[in-house]
Amino acid sequence: MPADQPDRDLGSLLVELTRLIRRRSLTALEPFGLSPAQGRAFRVIAHHERAHDDELRLSGLAERLRIAPRSTTEVVDRLEELGLVRRTPSPTDRRATVLGLTAKGSRLRASMDRARVEGTGDLFAALTRAERDQLEHLLTKALAAADDDHV
Repeated sequence: MPADQPDRDLGSLLVELTRLIRRRSLTALEPFGLSPAQGRAFRVIAHHERAHDDELRLSGLAERLRIAPRSTTEVVDRLEELGLVRRTPSPTDRRATVLGLTAKGSRLRASMDRARVEGTGDLFAALTRAERDQLEHLLTKALAAADDDHV
């Protein structure tokens, strides 16, 4: 480590890297015309649709975004106006509404994923394939352990 840099712990390095990835991701996503809040909500809905079998309701989205339900409604209203998200009646609770992507939203998700990867891919170019695989393994392991602590 250069003498002009103070010692940095692993947590500090990860925070610094996360901030850099976030800045680059936001820059890469600008062409899609979504505000940061809309982009976050869209990504949560898209991820949930891909990774979970259960329903995602407005209350669940608000909880994941850590914002007020009223604000969540406004964000989802805009995503719906853009034709990216749809609200459908829940098949398990007729009083509830479920969120999901439209066909246009699914296409946008794929484009956003590519832009995000392209915008941050060079951050790991100095690592060999084996080092990237090892880093992915270690980060996945750390996240899984953190999830286990919150169960």
